[in-house]
Formats: sequence, structure tokens, C-alpha cells
Amino acid sequence: MTRKLWLDAMLKTAYPVLSALAENRLKTSLPLAFHPDRALYAPLEALGRTLCGMAPWLEAEEPSGERAARERFRALARRGLQNAVDPRSPDAVNFTEGYGQSLVDAAFLAHALLRAPGALWFSLEELTRRRLAAALRSTRKFTPYNSNWLFFSAMIEIFLRHVGEDWEPAPVDRALDAFRGWYVGDGVYGDGERFHADYYNSFVIHPMMTDILRELKEDKKYAEFYEIELKRAARCAGILERLIMPDGSYPVLGRSSTYRYGAFQLLAQAALEGFLPAYVTPAQARCGLTAVIRRVHRGNIYDENGFLLPGISGLQPELAEGYIGVGSLYLCETVFLPLGLPHTHPFWAAPDEPWTQKRIWSGQRVEADHAED
Repeated sequence: MTRKLWLDAMLKTAYPVLSALAENRLKTSLPLAFHPDRALYAPLEALGRTLCGMAPWLEAEEPSGERAARERFRALARRGLQNAVDPRSPDAVNFTEGYGQSLVDAAFLAHALLRAPGALWFSLEELTRRRLAAALRSTRKFTPYNSNWLFFSAMIEIFLRHVGEDWEPAPVDRALDAFRGWYVGDGVYGDGERFHADYYNSFVIHPMMTDILRELKEDKKYAEFYEIELKRAARCAGILERLIMPDGSYPVLGRSSTYRYGAFQLLAQAALEGFLPAYVTPAQARCGLTAVIRRVHRGNIYDENGFLLPGISGLQPELAEGYIGVGSLYLCETVFLPLGLPHTHPFWAAPDEPWTQKRIWSGQRVEADHAED
């Protein structure tokens, strides 16, 4: 039942976006009254972020009762990608206009493609792959800010490398070299030279850095850093687990809070990719994240057409910074990464376990938390 709750929530959120794009009506369907100045970016934002979270499930091949739904959403995604890069399509999305937001949006799409190359790349017809690769390369016109944005250029290049396209190593090295120097300790990086109290270590930094380094780990230049990063990412995932309160609420702080439970992408990724810290079991992570999903859905997070509303628990547009558009909100889908695991994996199959704060506040004995290098 828990897995069904997760799957239903993921697909309910994704369907309005993917079905509209597959039918060439996303631009006319997205509700753009909220921050209408972001309309130029909203379609690619919504596409890339939706697929970034769904990708492991779309890539999975486990024979199960989810097969029909998986094939349906694979078909919607492929048709949507085709329309997104077809210059004749009314839903052709923006990769190059504006001040650089398209670089961000293209990077989340590249991350989705890296997570599901079989379902989302190699299954596309050749013309669409050529157009999509060209569109991703076109974002090289943008110079990323000296912050987590460095990973947007790096992610695009590492995906192109993964699928055998021409790629440029310089943006990858620039991002990794910068963040080597921005580590502030205890599993956390600064976003630039200074620390920010927000969830960007989970929204962008660790998820992209970990997957980029995994692609490069056979090169001795990067192998040691990959092992170091896995330990740091595990510690940060452990901190995220400890932020889940007994009722499933969590601290809402810092930038981009309207990404809702996308704040827990790193914990979800650690469960998916097997680098949870030793003191967080897969079942513990599942139960904590399930509590978060339930808590968020206690508020109405959808409009009358099924598109996401800005806020945390319902409609709360005041929580959204000026750079947040309706497409931005779909980073919440990244909490569902563990749906890429088979139903027999301990994440899904192990008996329920209370997460850390639930154990503490119910009077159970819990080992003290300690900082790590």
C-alpha cells in the first residue's frame, strides 16, 4: 500500500504536464497567472523536473502490476520530448532565450536522461536525439554563476559524454574543483564561498555531484573524490532524515521552499543508489519520507486542472521567490526516486521502522548524533 501511495502521488503530479506536452498543448495549459514573467521558462522547467524524479521508475524493468502504467508514461515522455525539440511544434521549448534560466532547466532534463537513458534517450528516434543533443549543447552560450549553477553546465556535459555525444570536460572540472574548496564540513557544501541555510545541498549539489563523479570514477583523477563525496552525501542524507518530525512536517527554510518534498531528493537518492548512512535503514527512510508525502498532501497542492500550486501546505504564493514559476514547482517529483527500486528491495519490503525524530519524541533510546568530517 505504501508503494501505491507513492506511485499514485508521483503520477498524479506528472500526468497534467506529460499528457499536455504529448498533445502539443502544454504552453496553453500551464497556469501562468502566477509569476507570468516566468512563462518563457515554464514548459522546459516542468518537463525536466518532472522527468528528473520519474526517471528511475521509467527505466525500471521489473515485471509487476506497474507495467501498464510505466509503458503509458514512457510513451507520454517520449512523445513530449519529441514535441519539445521539434521546431514546428507549438510546444517547442526554450533552450536559449533569456538570461540563463534555460541552462538550469536543461540541466534537470539532462539529469533525467542520465537517470533513464534506455527509457528516455535510446528509445527516441534518431532525429529527436539529434535535436535534443543540439538543444543541450546550445546552452553553452550561458556562463553559470559561481554557485550551484556550475553543476548545471557540468551535468549537461556529463550526460552528453554518457551517450557518446561531443562533450566538453572544462565545465565539469570547473564545478568539481570549485566545490572541493567550498566544503564547510559535516556533509555540507557552501553554495559559493559562503554557506546558505537552505536545501540546495539536496536540491542540486549532492545529487548532481554524486552522479557526475560516478560517471568519472574509473578515471584516477576523480576516483578518490568520488569516494569522499559518497561519504559526505551519506552524512547529508542522514541529516535530512533527522529533519523529519514525528508528524511528517519538516523545517521550511531558505530559498526555493516551494519545491516542497523535493527538499528530500538527496535522502531519496541515497536510498535508490545505496549510500544511506549506516544509522538510517532503508525502511526508516521509507517511513520518514512517506510521512512527509502524507503531510504535504494534507493541504491541497493542485489547482482545478491538476497543476501544482505554489506553496508547501496548499496555496501559499508568498513563499515563492520571484524566480519561481509554475514549472519550478515540479522539482518535488524527485522525492519519488526510490520507485526505481524493485518491490522486493528492503526499501519497500522491510517492516516499518520509526524514523529518528519519531523514536526520540516517543521516548525511545537513540544514539546521539555526531558531526563528521
